[in-house]
Amino acid sequence: MTAPVLAPGHIGLNVTDLDRSVSFYRRALGFEQLGAGGEGAQRFAFLGRDGQLQVTLWQQSDGEFSAKTPGLHHLSFQVDTIEQVRAVETALKDLDVAFAHDGVVAHGEGAASGGIFFIDPDGIRLEVYAPSGAERAPAPSGAAPTCGFF
Repeated sequence: MTAPVLAPGHIGLNVTDLDRSVSFYRRALGFEQLGAGGEGAQRFAFLGRDGQLQVTLWQQSDGEFSAKTPGLHHLSFQVDTIEQVRAVETALKDLDVAFAHDGVVAHGEGAASGGIFFIDPDGIRLEVYAPSGAERAPAPSGAAPTCGFF
C-alpha cells in the first residue's frame, strides 16, 4: 500500500490564558477568531484566515513553554516577501514582544530565506519568514539553521 500524501493541517497550542493569547495572535499575526468554546478553565479558540483554520489555542496549561523538554521546537509562519516580515516585526514591536535576534536574519550563511524569531505570551517560540529577500541579513548561527538554535 502506498502511503498517502500528507499536508500540514492546523496547529494546536496549549496556553495559560486564552483571552490573552487570542488577543496576541490576532493583533500580532492578524488571525481572525473563527470560533470558540468550552467553559471555565478548559476553553479553546479556533484562529485562521478566510475561514481556514490554522491555529487552535487550548487553555489547559499552568506552566511556561520549555525548550528543554521534548515537544514543539517552534512554530513557523511563511509570508511571501521580506517586506511582509518587516510589517509583522513592526506590529510585534508595538506589542513589546521579545525577539531572539535584532531584526530580520537569514536562515544560514548565504541563504536567501530569513525572518524574525520571537516568543508568544506563554514563551512559545515563533518565526515569521519569507523564502527570499534575506540575502544581505546576518546569519546568527553561521552555517547552522538560525531557526534551530534560538
